[in-house]
Amino acid sequence: MEDRENKDRAARDAAWAKPVDRLRVSGVPDGALNLNVEGRQLTGPLRGFGKMWQKTYRVRLDGVEATPQEVIAAWKENFSKFWPEGNAFYGPLTGIAPGEVAVLNLSMPGRIPLSTGVMVIFADEESFTFMTPQGHMLAAWITFSAFEEDDTKVVQVQALLRATDPLSEIGLRLFGHKSEDEFWRHTLKALAAHFGVTASVEQQVTCVDPRLQWSQAGNIWHSAALRTPLYAPVHWLRRMIRRS
Repeated sequence: MEDRENKDRAARDAAWAKPVDRLRVSGVPDGALNLNVEGRQLTGPLRGFGKMWQKTYRVRLDGVEATPQEVIAAWKENFSKFWPEGNAFYGPLTGIAPGEVAVLNLSMPGRIPLSTGVMVIFADEESFTFMTPQGHMLAAWITFSAFEEDDTKVVQVQALLRATDPLSEIGLRLFGHKSEDEFWRHTLKALAAHFGVTASVEQQVTCVDPRLQWSQAGNIWHSAALRTPLYAPVHWLRRMIRRS
C-alpha cells in the first residue's frame, strides 16, 4: 500500500511544472511570430487588473467509446487544429507537457495580429492547464479536461481569468468576452466532430470578483496587444535580412 501511495504521489508531482522565474522559448517554427514570451514572468488571475470571471464550457460526447484518457491524448495531439482559422498554437516538439512553453499567434478583431504565449503548468492523462505570461490580454489559468458523467464522456474548458490591464478590460467589455466564448465553443465543437459527434456547447459564466485591481494597472507596459503591432514589422524585416 505504501509503495502504491508513493508512486501515486510521484505521478502527481511529475504532472506539475517546476517553478520558473522567466519563460524560455525553444523550437518555434521559422514562420511563427515569436514576440512577448521570452523572458516574461507568469501571471495568474490574482495578478490581473479587471473583474475576475470563471467560465466553463462543456460538450457531451454521446455514444463515444473512447476513454477520457484517449480523448485527452487526441486533444493534445491536435490542439491547435481545433482552433478557429487564423489562430496558431506553436508548441514544443515534446508536446503538451508540464513546464513546456508555447507561442500563440492570434487574430484579433480587425485582423490585428497578436503574439503571446502560455506555459503548461499541469498535465496528466485526463487534464492539462495553461497559465498566461505578462502581456497576455488575460491573466488566467485555463484547464482542459475529459471525464465521465452519467455514463457519457464530457470534455470541458474551464478558465479562471481577469483582464491583465485597463486596455484589456475595456476590450473584454466591448468584444472580448464574446470573442473568447466563440473561440472555445468552436474548439469544443471541432473536438467533438473529431470523434464523429455534432454537439452543442453548455456554458456557465460566474463573476467571482467584481473589483478592479488598480494596483495592477501598470501591467499595460507589457501589453502584447500594443507591442505586437509595433514590433511585428521589425520581426519580419530581421527575417528577410537573415534570409538574404
